[in-house]
Amino acid sequence: MKVWAAIILLACLAGASPAAAAGVEVKTYTLKNGVELLVLPDHRAPVVTHMVWYRVGSADEPEGLSGVAHFFEHLMFKRTKRLKDGEFSKIVAENGGQHNAFTSYDQTAYYQSIAADRLPLMMKLEADRMVNLNLKPKDIATERDVIIEERRMRVENNPSALIGEQMMAMLFMAHPYGTPVIGWKSEMEALSYDAVMDVYRQFYSPANAIVIIAGDVEPDAVRQLAEKTYGRNRGPKAEPRQRRAEPPALAARRVVMEDSRVRQPEWERVYLAPSYRAGESKHAPALSVLAQLLGGGPTSRLYRRLVVDDQTAADAGAYYSGTMYDLGQFGVYAMPAPDSDPARVRQSLAAAEASVDAALAELLQNGVEAAELERAKRRLRADEIYARDNLMTLAQAFGRALTAGLTIEDVLGWPDRIMAVTAEDVRAAAQAVLRPEGSVTGLLLPKAEATKP
Repeated sequence: MKVWAAIILLACLAGASPAAAAGVEVKTYTLKNGVELLVLPDHRAPVVTHMVWYRVGSADEPEGLSGVAHFFEHLMFKRTKRLKDGEFSKIVAENGGQHNAFTSYDQTAYYQSIAADRLPLMMKLEADRMVNLNLKPKDIATERDVIIEERRMRVENNPSALIGEQMMAMLFMAHPYGTPVIGWKSEMEALSYDAVMDVYRQFYSPANAIVIIAGDVEPDAVRQLAEKTYGRNRGPKAEPRQRRAEPPALAARRVVMEDSRVRQPEWERVYLAPSYRAGESKHAPALSVLAQLLGGGPTSRLYRRLVVDDQTAADAGAYYSGTMYDLGQFGVYAMPAPDSDPARVRQSLAAAEASVDAALAELLQNGVEAAELERAKRRLRADEIYARDNLMTLAQAFGRALTAGLTIEDVLGWPDRIMAVTAEDVRAAAQAVLRPEGSVTGLLLPKAEATKP
């Protein structure tokens, strides 16, 4: 549910919206082997963020290999033909840097934040593991146990994550977005050395990579470094993404999960929605505004309705996942006050759902007011301005957008598209997306204790 969304978005960093990159200097290059290079100069401090994005996420995994995209987050830190096992991380640490990786539905990314004069070394290390990963069968067995344990801790021990998986699987009945990024346990257990290496050879290649460098650098110097490191790599051409299409949604779906571990009841509804690339993408900017208007803090419609006026929830909000290669999601949620009594929780969830339904019906019927529309747009614009100050957020904005099939122009033009949204645009987007047949509603509540005979 909403908590589960936070878990999977920790990997994909969906908070890095296209807004973060507006109004900044961008230099782009394409190397002869297909590597796309973006340089975002920022000379305020002698540091850089160096990111390598691959156009492979969980939605690109071969059938039956769920979890393999995320698996590479672990495997890419093993040995290469030049480095020993664990040496990559050791070198970054010894040079005062920080590094990590994340996976989402449409991308896998690796990054380092480090002093600017260490950038050549980081580029050399990343270029090496792009094509020279030297895995052994024993690595697969060892790291497979690690990711299975990770799933147990993050998902199977978390009722909110479990119902989130069920909801996504129901929302996307055919499309691979219905498969969890971390993978299904039964398929994770079966991941083999040969299958993993096939995925590496298919997706980890120069033509499938985007290198983004933000910080205290000169673009021409970075391009020359890229030619000397990434430019020497060879690999296959990038193949077009081929994914199963989602059929039309014809019926509202509902998931109710009872679990004795639940302390915080949750109600959430998620709708299939166009993204900035797929479906009726003309609605995407208005959906960004709608999410802010409905759920962007204590002045938003849902918060005022559920928390302040009706007092049917302790928290309420909305979100829009629109930076996706295929269809996105629009969600609304409510968190009633914690309660361990299942009967009272059912009543509070029903009351919260009724309040949400009333708020949405009012918006669909009457539209939005000019003042709240302007407030929502200004808030989005302010978030975009603040985001420019963070090198990582800036690099993420471009990387996430480009691996989701968008362009640099899409990223740079985002603020203007947001500010151009009208009240009628918001109402039209809401009418197009907030349809019961395109939704999955989830209720998470504590399980009643069995009565002893």
